[in-house]
Amino acid sequence: MSEYLSDAQIAKAKLAGVSGSFCLAKWKQVSLHLTTGHTNSCYHPPLHRIPTEPLAENPSALHNTAHKKERRAEMMAGVKCTECNYCWNIEKNGDLSDRHYRSGEPWAMEAFDDIVANPEADVNPSYVEVNFSHSCNLKCSYCSPQFSSTWERESRDHGAYPTQKPHNDPEYFTGDRKPIPKREANPYRKAFWRWWPDLYKDLKHFRMTGGEPLMDPNTFRVFDYVLENPKPDLHLNVTSNFSVEQQLFEKYLDYVKRITKLPGTVEHFMQFVSLDTWGAQAEYIRHGLDFDVAINRVERFINEVPERSSLTFIITMSNLNIIGLKRLLEHILYLRKTYTKTYQRVWFDTPLLYTPDWQSMQILPPAYEVCLTDCIEFMEENLHNSHGFKDYEVLKMKRDLAWMKAGTDDIERKRADFYRFFREHDRRRNTNFLETFPEMTEFWSTCEYNANR
Repeated sequence: MSEYLSDAQIAKAKLAGVSGSFCLAKWKQVSLHLTTGHTNSCYHPPLHRIPTEPLAENPSALHNTAHKKERRAEMMAGVKCTECNYCWNIEKNGDLSDRHYRSGEPWAMEAFDDIVANPEADVNPSYVEVNFSHSCNLKCSYCSPQFSSTWERESRDHGAYPTQKPHNDPEYFTGDRKPIPKREANPYRKAFWRWWPDLYKDLKHFRMTGGEPLMDPNTFRVFDYVLENPKPDLHLNVTSNFSVEQQLFEKYLDYVKRITKLPGTVEHFMQFVSLDTWGAQAEYIRHGLDFDVAINRVERFINEVPERSSLTFIITMSNLNIIGLKRLLEHILYLRKTYTKTYQRVWFDTPLLYTPDWQSMQILPPAYEVCLTDCIEFMEENLHNSHGFKDYEVLKMKRDLAWMKAGTDDIERKRADFYRFFREHDRRRNTNFLETFPEMTEFWSTCEYNANR
């Protein structure tokens, strides 16, 4: 049994000793969307607004919000709060959920006794994901104006997509949902940098997301701080689409080389690369992506940043990515065999896409289950402790397949919205769904029928 899987099972037993819904991530993990002033604990619950009033005296209120404290109290009492349905739904099938995996990791489990003893206290999270800006050069099909400036421009110029409930309607992204423009004062970003010196001392994992972090000056401000204040136990992580302009990529790569070459600066640098599938289909899903540039930069990163670093593919599991997923897994296996010398350099994760619901795997006919079955068989044929696939990676893929097979309600509406969205996508962006996904012609016709009936 792998150490990762074993840690999750140990965590399951320890968490159950407190309550049937206890999760350390509600205390020790946070996602901060400073561009709109929203937060959640891990990335599964819906975002909620960060009140500005407490921030003047307590910048840690970016994380320790009244909303989270209410949910923490519910967890201590064994209440399964609805915002955590992602994990409850997985646990219904008897599977380990991210509640177990996250709580079982050292950055969370080391705080177990302190949290149980004083669950109401403000805490500094040890795992922080921060979105400083929504500046981004891509318009991923499942993204929104809150997280992409190019999506924001498209919505402003062309309006909502004609799904049953208008999608990415610019009128929705107003008020506290509207990203704060760079030229305006941002109280959340200001509070973050006031909190940063105190937060930094407790950090184990710090991950910058976006938007596109390589386009954000705050990313390089963090890098400068780390270079001036080495932290040997820090895992520093950045998520990128690896498709930014060449000059910016070179600047970024130079920083990462300096951080990883200097002994004691960080424990490890993890490069997350958002890439869902292979070739033209990947470019369709993540509009604006240059697949060849991104995949070449992946190998360049592995080659040029050999010290204290790894790379993880973030593969968002949707009804479009699974067609070419096996080809991406084959490339991951090639990278592992080529670059695994003393430790694992290449990883991947497969989070499930829930929204928008018309891009969920659950609206596909049963015939598409073979896509994941083939992937699982390929992974099982190539299990290996160092350069092959891991047992828990296979387990997660099986979990994704089980979730896909579970199906969904309101399927005709969701299929109709699939057609309405991607028909408009093709019109606005000069793309062609059927040329890119010829394997899905029959499904496209079914969705068209549902849209026109």
